[in-house]
Amino acid sequence: MKQLLSTMAGTVFTIGVSEGDEVTAGQTVLVLESMKMEIPIEAETAGKVATINARIGDFVNEGDVLLTFE
Repeated sequence: MKQLLSTMAGTVFTIGVSEGDEVTAGQTVLVLESMKMEIPIEAETAGKVATINARIGDFVNEGDVLLTFE
């Protein structure tokens, strides 16, 4: 399984996919908020979302697993 890691520390602001969704490379899958800035996190490769490991409002650190893909 491929993993999408957080590129920075921040709070999960929105999640734009659900488990089972097909995503394309470059598609924004969630948005982190840090220091009042919204930072889109994009899928690096195409795939099907297997699990979402974060919820809106969660604080994540750089390197945390946000999503896994089949």
